[in-house]
Amino acid sequence: MQTIKVAGNVRPALGKKATKAVRNEGGIPCVIYGDAENIHFSTTHKAVKGLIYTPDFKVAEVSVDGVTHRCILKDAQFHPVKESILHLDFLKLENGKPVTLEVPVRFKGTSPGVKLGGALQQSLRRVKIRTTPENMVDELIGDITPLGLGDAIRVRDLELPEGVEVSNAPAIPVATVIVPRALRGKGAGEEGEETEEA
Repeated sequence: MQTIKVAGNVRPALGKKATKAVRNEGGIPCVIYGDAENIHFSTTHKAVKGLIYTPDFKVAEVSVDGVTHRCILKDAQFHPVKESILHLDFLKLENGKPVTLEVPVRFKGTSPGVKLGGALQQSLRRVKIRTTPENMVDELIGDITPLGLGDAIRVRDLELPEGVEVSNAPAIPVATVIVPRALRGKGAGEEGEETEEA
């Protein structure tokens, strides 16, 4: 499990004015949920860059005034024009307490359909799972070895570790071996020749 260390400072004041002041100083207003009391703090863009701008799932070890909290990022708000980070929501992880998160899908094996000239087209890059922190995974694996031309791997075909449940519908395609136009044309040509011979 990949972990990113995030350093933060407690925000002494809340509200729109205080939040705007944090942003004007180049900081990001943040909050950690899950404790008896929410923890409001600020951090920097540099500290969360490896957590936000990545396709991978990572756990955040957020250190606020010397106390470290193991968290996952639940929500990120961006400026509609500048695309800068406006606010981050973290959820504190507690062993035995289920959490819902999204992890990327990776593939293993070699598809016979791809060997024949097909292209593996991924339609679902992340899946939503429910698990406890001790059973948490940072990706789900799909075996594409059985896929021929036109075949698809679906959510129900993904390998699920013990203690992990997928929330997406089982029949949703994750990836499909697309038949290239050249092969489709070739197939149509062969069928035409067979018809003429008959």
